[in-house]
Amino acid sequence: MRRLVVLAFLVASAYGCGLPTFPPVLSRVVAGEDVRPHSWPWQVSLQSDSSGRWRHVCGGTLISSDWVLTAAHCINDRYNYSVELGKHSLESSEEGSTARTAATIIPHEDYNVILSRNDIALIKLSSPVTFSDTLVPACVPDGGVVLPHGAPCYVTGWGRLSTSGPPADILQQALLPVVGHDTCSQPDWWSVLATDKMVCAGGDGITAGCNGDSGGPLNCQNPDGSWGVHGVVSFGSGEGCNVLQKPTVFTQVSSYIDWINNAMTNH
Repeated sequence: MRRLVVLAFLVASAYGCGLPTFPPVLSRVVAGEDVRPHSWPWQVSLQSDSSGRWRHVCGGTLISSDWVLTAAHCINDRYNYSVELGKHSLESSEEGSTARTAATIIPHEDYNVILSRNDIALIKLSSPVTFSDTLVPACVPDGGVVLPHGAPCYVTGWGRLSTSGPPADILQQALLPVVGHDTCSQPDWWSVLATDKMVCAGGDGITAGCNGDSGGPLNCQNPDGSWGVHGVVSFGSGEGCNVLQKPTVFTQVSSYIDWINNAMTNH
């Protein structure tokens, strides 16, 4: 199995992890905006049958040909899950998109639902996907990488367009600058709820992740131009999606590289 995991990453590297065929059109538009089609080709829609039909519940990130990264709080043992890949519009049938069932789901064994600690999970797809213009894996950061305060990253997802608004049909992107841990852990920000295994981003009271974005990526560009998944959307304020000094909080992927590698190797 170890050889298979290594091969998966070699294939991803050969295709160019984090390098979309159609690069995103980046702007500093306040609040979210429709993305350029297939410009975040690692973004997936995690769908469950909890309502009796398949519907979007969370986002996720393709990190190899058969593994997706998402949040542990997105997973409920009572339901089945399907992963939609290569999508732009959730409502449309699109060329270049595909779906896989979840063959194996691995939530972090120390996930704490009360404090949102270790809010990370892996999903092994029922069969590998073939990388294409619409399907490219995101790069995974090295262990221990900490983003600097103010780093320009983007949240992407099909979450609600506002706190009480409708869910998005077209994939959205929003600029969320990183808020350093020293700031995010201050008493009037997230205080002790923000740990050093989390990344805070946003907090301007205007732009944030929202319901339905959970599990999706915090996309940050690497020096070589590729994009890495540095965070997994974990939680926001219960007062609403856009609350001043309550940035969107992400599980910091670089803190879980050993866990990711071990899980993928042993399954």
